[in-house]
Amino acid sequence: MEVPTEIYTRYFNFMIYNLNINNDQEFARALGHVQADSRAFVYLNPKKFTRLLYAADVDYRAAAFIKQELLSRGGDCAVAKHVIDGKAATSDILIIANDSQLFRLLEKLKAMDCWGLKNFRLELEQVFNSLKFKNFWRINLNNKILELDDNTKLMGIINLNNNSFYEPSRVKLDNLIEVVSKMIDDGAEIIDLGAESTRPGAEPLSCDDELDRLIPALKELRANFKDIIISVDTYKSRAAQEALKCGADIINDISGFALDDNILNIIKEFNAPYVLSHIEGTPQTMIEHEGHSDILGELILYFNNKLSELESAGIDLNKIIIDPGLGFAKDFNDNFAVIKNLDALKSLGRPVLIGHSRKRFTRFNNINKLNNLSGTLAITALLEGRAQIVRVHDVSENYIALMTVRKVREAELWRE
Repeated sequence: MEVPTEIYTRYFNFMIYNLNINNDQEFARALGHVQADSRAFVYLNPKKFTRLLYAADVDYRAAAFIKQELLSRGGDCAVAKHVIDGKAATSDILIIANDSQLFRLLEKLKAMDCWGLKNFRLELEQVFNSLKFKNFWRINLNNKILELDDNTKLMGIINLNNNSFYEPSRVKLDNLIEVVSKMIDDGAEIIDLGAESTRPGAEPLSCDDELDRLIPALKELRANFKDIIISVDTYKSRAAQEALKCGADIINDISGFALDDNILNIIKEFNAPYVLSHIEGTPQTMIEHEGHSDILGELILYFNNKLSELESAGIDLNKIIIDPGLGFAKDFNDNFAVIKNLDALKSLGRPVLIGHSRKRFTRFNNINKLNNLSGTLAITALLEGRAQIVRVHDVSENYIALMTVRKVREAELWRE
């Protein structure tokens, strides 16, 4: 199967994404979210382990048509209970079908351009293709290539401040080379330098103070490790500019260019890879935005809009990596819902970075507030092959977690 290397074309009339549903209760909640007739559960529940795709705000006539077409092909579609009598102008829908049934539906939709079905088909086709294709991206850096695929890469965290939430990750210039050297030996392929803490409630740092910490460390790293990929964690345009001048390869902006949109001009000027993150509010206020009724829908809408803005600004979308921002304006359930349904983001056509390391949602007791390595490693194992990059503090332990899952995945049942 041909592997796509370019960004998908994006449409905005509908929001369609893949769902991962494991049990009867969750399936019943999904039907309730669609406002389907409660009696439909008995008929639809046995089909829940095929492909499930959720779509929002579909014209009621299109929803009825899609349901009938899928039924005729052995699939199904949950729609709002008032679609049948025309009392609902639009309906969220839950498509329940295997890949063959979806393919045949898409073929039929090519002959339909009424009720918004043309754009619905284009978006469904995008999602369908993204779920089938093998993950593979080649991102050009200044003088090297970053290849991202189903083998998850490790990004090691270096905090050049005295206020990061995980104290052992704080590094000073006099031991920087030793720490980074060990990270590389332990399996890190990317090093992420940050000079300002962005944990909840952290106070912002002036750009001058940030650069005073960042630039000497960056120069030291580049002098000692010419081939390592270096990411700089900053949302300030001037800091990004100076970092790129000094040899940084990637800019990792936790704000999604909301705190300093001039950073887009810097990214364009240097044609630099850019990590586009999701956040609401600022590190000081993001806790006020926790708790979402549809975290997946909000993420997809957010990233589609942001990607459109980047494209309009002349940014090369093939150099964009997306980060759903775990722990940033998300409560306990939001974070785990994103991890569980990470495939929903594949329709965006970009590689995914996950930063979950030692965050508070990975801790399940209060005996030791830093004792959350086990939770971190469990999530890392779940992310192998699903996220392209994981950003972690403990490189060696996370490398073992990734490699263990990878070896299980690659193990052969029969050998000659």
